[in-house]
Order: sequence, then structure tokens, then C-alpha cells
Amino acid sequence: MSQRLNKQRREPLDLPMEQLARRTSLDGDASVKPDTAAGETAARDTTAKVFHPGIVHLALAMGGFAIGIAEFATMSLLPFFARDLHISEPMAGHAISAYALGVVVGAPVIAVLSARVTRRTLLIALMGFFALMNGLSGLAPDYHTMLALRFLAGLPHGAYFGIAMLVAASLVPMDKRTSAVGRVLLGLTIATTIGVPLANGVGQMIGWRWAFAIVAGLALLTAILVAVFAPRDTVNTGASPLRELSALGRKHVWLTLAIGAVGFGGLFSVYTYLASTMLAVTHVSPALVPVALCVFGAGLTAGNIIVPRFADRALMATAGGLLLWSAATLALYPLAAANFWTLLIDVLLIGLGGGLATVLQTRLMDVAGEAQSLAAALNHSAFNVANALGPWLGGMAVAAGYGWASTGLVGAGLALSGFAVWAVAAALSAHEGV
Repeated sequence: MSQRLNKQRREPLDLPMEQLARRTSLDGDASVKPDTAAGETAARDTTAKVFHPGIVHLALAMGGFAIGIAEFATMSLLPFFARDLHISEPMAGHAISAYALGVVVGAPVIAVLSARVTRRTLLIALMGFFALMNGLSGLAPDYHTMLALRFLAGLPHGAYFGIAMLVAASLVPMDKRTSAVGRVLLGLTIATTIGVPLANGVGQMIGWRWAFAIVAGLALLTAILVAVFAPRDTVNTGASPLRELSALGRKHVWLTLAIGAVGFGGLFSVYTYLASTMLAVTHVSPALVPVALCVFGAGLTAGNIIVPRFADRALMATAGGLLLWSAATLALYPLAAANFWTLLIDVLLIGLGGGLATVLQTRLMDVAGEAQSLAAALNHSAFNVANALGPWLGGMAVAAGYGWASTGLVGAGLALSGFAVWAVAAALSAHEGV
């Protein structure tokens, strides 16, 4: 086993997919040699330090944990920094939008411009920048500074996840890629279960600025862990910004992104207004809201553990099944919302549908050709589009007088719309053999 792992690490991580397939089909009996003498030298230098893929996955997941706290804890601390910065809560909410905009912009731009940077170096730089921007966010003296810093903090988000997942998948056989991707995303889902409540508690007890300090510390720790444990890689000699942009000419890339941007919006529609629904419809104490949020996070975490086992066997079928699962559980939400216990069960089941992110990430690896970095990063831009679309449509339904629980029906509609896009993608895939 150790021989096999050593041989896998001897290759550059930035390999075309056909080379990756050849590597795993040989089951470690032969390795793909780097194209250049420099690559061979780098490969020889790394054989002295070979770490189990699980250790590398854990280091990468730490970055997801930091990002998850930064993204979701900021929402829960909004009233506190709004008060300190002397602005209204709706105006403070623009800081959340600024972060999401940073993710959408940063993911593709960084992926294209960093085409000639090694993945290990890029991951360290992204986490270092993320640590700096979050640390400065905790020191923001006014609203406009906060807005700018949240935008800058969002820039590394999508690129980090995209590159981290490619690195994670490169360390395991082809039939284990989705599981590897899921392990990286576990950091994000565990953050929604444990990290966000803890950061929120710290923010309330000793000040919201300390929550950003925690994120900065975790991001810095990630950069150190990646520097220590991630295998050294070399840049593929054919890598270039133009080659990365070639992903934009592939219809299957766009279809996969559309599935996530539309189909995942339903989950965000419910999550955004969950607290309001519990207070106005379920009629529970505000103290029970964190319980439901933790249950939701537990569902996301379970989804990223369970779903990859199916996706590694039948990727597209699993994606379609998850969209139908989400449509069904979201449609039940208005009925479940009247009772606290049925609400918790349904929220858990809705969270399981979050495994779709892992499945679509692997699908992009299959259809992006040599433009792996851009396609992987764009997946997180797509999910941030869903993060904007779901709450926007859900908010429109509430404003129209349909009630807080109507967000479930909006979500079901989005999941079914995503399934319609999936059906087109699946039909084309079967016809073209992609």
C-alpha cells in the first residue's frame, strides 16, 4: 500500500483526465512521469515525505471549516456589528452580499490568472489572504471599510474549494473521487453544525470582532497545515489562462453549473428564513432556533458522508435522485413547520440534499477536459448564485402574503427546475457518451 501511495505522489497533480484514468487503471504498478526534468526533480524531492491521503484531506477540510464560519457566522452576528458600526440591520446585510459577490467574482478570475501557479502554492496563498482579510474585518472602523473587506474576503472562497477538491481527488483512485471531495466539504458542513454556534457565542460574549479573529486564526492554521502535509506539485507544461478559459466553451460544464445554480436554491430558500418560520409559524422560543440550525448542519454533514458512496458508482443518477429528494422534502416543509419535532425531521432531510454540491463537483472534473481549475472554481460561483436566488424568490413569496412556510414550496419548485436541467444534461450525456 505504501508503495502505491508513493507512486501516486510522484506525479504532478495537474494531470489531464486521461492520464489520471491511466494511472488508476494500472493500480499503482506504473506511474505517469512528469514531462520535464524539473518535474522529475520535484517528484524525487517529495518521495521522502509522503502522507496518507486522509491527513491531506483533513488539512484541506480545515480551510472549509474556516470558510464556513466566516460565511455563516457573519449572518448570525449581523445585529451586533450593525449596532457597533452605527448602521441599520438591512444596511449591514449588504456586507453578506458583498462577500457573496466576492466569491462569484474571485472564483473564475483567480482560477484563470493562477493557471501557471502550482496548486499547493496557490492554496497556501489563498488561505493567507483569507486570514488577512478576515483579521482586518474584525478591525473595521466603519461600514464602508467593512463592505470592502468582506468583498475581498470572499475572493479566495471559490478558488480555494475548487483547487482543494482537485488536490483531494488526485490522491485517490478514480472510483473514490467523490468521497475525497466530500471529505473536503465536511469542513464546511461541520462548521454549520459546531463552528458557527461557537463563533456566535464568542461574538455575543466578548464581541463580534473576535469571531473574525477566530476565522483568521483557523485560516492561518490551514495555510500551515497545507504547507506541511500537501504534496509538492509541478505546473503542467501546457497550463495557461487560455486553456482554463476553454471550459467556457463546453456545454456540459454550463449545464452542470446550471443544475447547481437553480436546483440548490431551494435549500437556501428554507435555510435563510428558518429562524423566522420557527418564531412565526412553529411558535417556539428563540433559544430553540440554534437547535434547528445544528440539525440542519448535521443533515449537510451526513449528506456529504453518505451521498458520495452512491455517486462513486452512478454519478449522474445520484444527482438526479438528490434533486427529486430535495423537491419532496422541501414540499413537505409547510406541513412540517407547524410542529417543532416534525420540523426538525424535515430540516434534517432537507440538509441531506446538500450532498448535491459534492456530486456536481465531481461531474465537472469529468466534463471540463483540461480546464479543471476554472470549472472546479465556477461550481462555487454557481452555488452562490443559488444562495442569492433562493432567498430572493422565497422573500418574494413571503412578501406576497403566502407565509413564511411557503419558502418550502418555492424551494421545491427550484429543485424541480434543477431536475429539468439535469434531465437535459443526462439525455445529452447519454447521446454523446460524456
